[in-house]
Amino acid sequence: MTTGVMVGSALAPLVLASDDPIDHVMPHGLFKLGEFSVTNTFFMLMVSAALMLVLFPLAARSKGLVPTGARNFVEAILQFLREGVARPVLHEATDRFMPFLWTAFFLILFANVLGMLPITALMTMITGQPSHLGGTATGDFSITIGLAACAFLAIHIGGIKEQGFVHYCKNFAPHVPWPLLLLLVPLEIVGALIKPFALCIRLFANMIAGHIVLAILLGFSKLLADGVGGVSLGATIGSIAGATFISLLELFVAFLQAYIFTFLTTLFLGMAVHPEH
Repeated sequence: MTTGVMVGSALAPLVLASDDPIDHVMPHGLFKLGEFSVTNTFFMLMVSAALMLVLFPLAARSKGLVPTGARNFVEAILQFLREGVARPVLHEATDRFMPFLWTAFFLILFANVLGMLPITALMTMITGQPSHLGGTATGDFSITIGLAACAFLAIHIGGIKEQGFVHYCKNFAPHVPWPLLLLLVPLEIVGALIKPFALCIRLFANMIAGHIVLAILLGFSKLLADGVGGVSLGATIGSIAGATFISLLELFVAFLQAYIFTFLTTLFLGMAVHPEH
């Protein structure tokens, strides 16, 4: 038990944020810019955007007809999203929407992956004071609402530009007997609002779920440090092994949720641009 307490004590600074699993994923204010409060999640979103502005130009500077290294990795993803996801749905309109779809995918991916880094725990361990620096930007409901709002505008502005305003509005009135329009038109309008809301909820819920589970598992190690309930070294190792498995699963989910957001946005774009399909 003495050995277990020593291990738990060493781990304690790394799991301070897991005392309250909900607090672990909530946004926290870092500083103010005038009347605007900058939260840790918004800060991490800006870090994600800054990394994109730095890393992608560096990858694009690679010379040669055959891409290698980082350029090869990035181009493979770009090509897959354009040819495997967007073109079968958007057809000739594909290239017009790819800058938005590429940006959305990589911004969400960077935010998801950065959220897995134990920045908060490391800053707490280094400073000896509770820190909220770090966090998962896509685990903040207000940020996922913003991403969904961008998708909403892209979908409907793209549809209007492709078909014209009048013809686009006619798509909300299916070719059915007019009495049914009193029911179907409101449903079409509600459906147009629900689609981006579904994007928002799906991304938000999936990103906070893993972090909450991870905080709970690491909390078992904190119990050992506090000497609660005669927790053994084996229980601590088990909780760390479980946390490792959840972390690997979260890495997969980070890529998966960026892909799903982009894929569903592409489908909704296709419905707006080519309603006949």
